[in-house]
This record gives sequence, structure tokens and C-alpha cells, in this order.
Amino acid sequence: MTPGPAFPSPVAGDVWVLGVDSGGSGLRVALGAPAGHAGTGRVDTGGAGTGGVRLVDSVAFEEPVRTGPRGLDAGHLLERIVPAAEELLARAGAGRSGAVTIGAVAVGAAGMATLGDELRANLPAALRRSLGADRLALAADAVTAYAGALGQRPGAVVAAGTGMIALGTDLASWRRADGWGHLLGDCGSGAWIGRAGLEAALRAHDGRPGGSAALLARVEAVFGPPPALPGRLYPRADRAAVLASFAPEVARCAADGDPVAADVLARAALHIAEAAAAVCPPGDAVEVAMTGGLFKLGDPLLVPLRAELAEQLPRARRVPAAGDPLAGALSVAAALATDRLRLPREPGMLDTTHL
Repeated sequence: MTPGPAFPSPVAGDVWVLGVDSGGSGLRVALGAPAGHAGTGRVDTGGAGTGGVRLVDSVAFEEPVRTGPRGLDAGHLLERIVPAAEELLARAGAGRSGAVTIGAVAVGAAGMATLGDELRANLPAALRRSLGADRLALAADAVTAYAGALGQRPGAVVAAGTGMIALGTDLASWRRADGWGHLLGDCGSGAWIGRAGLEAALRAHDGRPGGSAALLARVEAVFGPPPALPGRLYPRADRAAVLASFAPEVARCAADGDPVAADVLARAALHIAEAAAAVCPPGDAVEVAMTGGLFKLGDPLLVPLRAELAEQLPRARRVPAAGDPLAGALSVAAALATDRLRLPREPGMLDTTHL
């Protein structure tokens, strides 16, 4: 468990909240308190990002939550959340400053829509017993990414890293595009870009059209002889992450002028813009935000992406993401604690429980 940055202690009597971000690469837990406010028993949920909630402290686990026959393992998640919350409360001085109320917990998890049945069945009562929290939100990680990026405003968010999903809302319902995983979709994602780059490299190795000598050289430098690549890739459970690890090499080759690599990133930009357009609610000046590590690839991806967004969403206004998915989980928890959650409740996307 890795500690996050420490912040000034909150004041007893305020409503505190817990945000959880559970993904394929690990788990993060954060304690939040009212921003610039004390002793009122209220949480300010205005705005985007953390919604006015002050991040008190956080911890991180490098190992992701296990997935079993019933989906995401509720017991394993509880084994992480409860000790982490207790440690965060202790580090914040809760024992010295008096009784503290955990008003709500929000968990954003990858796979919640299809693998979250055990969490929905077991987590509410367990968190009530362990932490005294009587309100719980279980959300797809795309929903907490949305809340972190845009708060509780209508719009669209593309969350892209190893995978890619677009989510939009008019605050009445959710619209989702892609997020189907590296075998069925995630078009334009890190895994998609990496796989397309590897294919172009192997085309060059075979002497087929559409190959890239530059990408072939990078495959040999990163993975070794190309004939060994299938054996190194196919047996791995984390092959999507391995594919995505090659995406920065594709971006470097594109920046160095390789036309095949540049075409891969142009096609990725097209896919991302299509997903954003599919979920964007109607209206003028609708906000669209991009969040996730994929956009660190820089101009080789961002330049064609800006052009595609201008073409497909001419009335949309691109805005920077105000916060990350952990900030979004805190924002959802704060809004739930104060009965000001405006994001749509929808099974598998955002489920809430009051005990």
C-alpha cells in the first residue's frame, strides 16, 4: 500500500467521504472533506473535478482487485478498502479530533457493468458494518472518469489508455460507445494502436505491402526477433497491456516521419472522434473532455484528433479534464452524501444504495 500526499487535517463534525478507483493496474482509495469549510456537516458539490471536495489523503495498491467466477471479488475489495479507510482516518487525526462521519462511499471499478454482481450484493451491508457508511455508489470506471472530468454537467468524455470508452449524458440517461475490450473493440486505444503497429512491423518482416521498416526496427529492439513475438504475446493474461506498451513506439516513429505509423495514429484519431460523436448529447457548445494516459502520446495523436473532432463535432467545445477517476469517485460520494447527485442512475453504470 503506497501513501498519497498528506493534506491538512479536516475538522470533526463535517461529512467525510471515501472514493475508490479500481482498475486493471491497481486500486486507489482517497478520503475527502469539504473544501475550505469546517463544522457544517455539509459537502460542497459544485463544479467539476472533485466537486469542491478537498482531498485529505490517499493510498494506492499496485495489485488489482481479483476477478473470480462471480465477477469482481467483493471480499478482496473489502480487504483493501476497510484497512485503507482506517489508516486514512488515523493519519488525518480522526482519533484526536472526535467522532467522524463517513457520509458516503463511491467505488468506480473497471468491469462493473458486467462483473459487478457480487459487489452490488455484498458491499453495501459490509461497508455499513465496517465504516458506518450508509450510502454507497457503485459505478463503472467510465462514470467516475466522467465525473472527474466534467463533474455533473451534460457532455461527453472519452477515457482512453490501454482501452477506450466514450460516455455521454444529458443528465437523463447515459450513452456509451465502445469499451468492448481489445478483442472486440477499444478502437483507437493504446492496445489498438500497439497492435496495428506490430502488424505493420510484421508486414515489413514478411515483405507484404503496408509494412513499416521503422516499426520493424522498434519491434526487434523492444521484443526481439519477430518470429518469437506470438509466443511472447499470446499466452499472457495481460496481453492488452503488452500491446499498449508498443503505442509510444508507434508515436515516436510517426513523429520521426514514418508514414505508416502516422496513418495508424490518424485512424486511431478517427475512431476516438467517432466514439465521442456517438455519445455526445444534442445541443450547441456541448462540452467534450479527453482523459487517460493515451493522450500523453502528444501531437502525433492529438493533431489528427483535433481535426477529427472539429469535423465530426463542429458545435462541441473541447475542455480540459478537471480531474481523474479518483477525483470523480470523491465527487460522486460527496454528491450522494448530500442528496445532490444529478448523474443518471442506471443498472451497471451507476447504482446507489441508502441503508
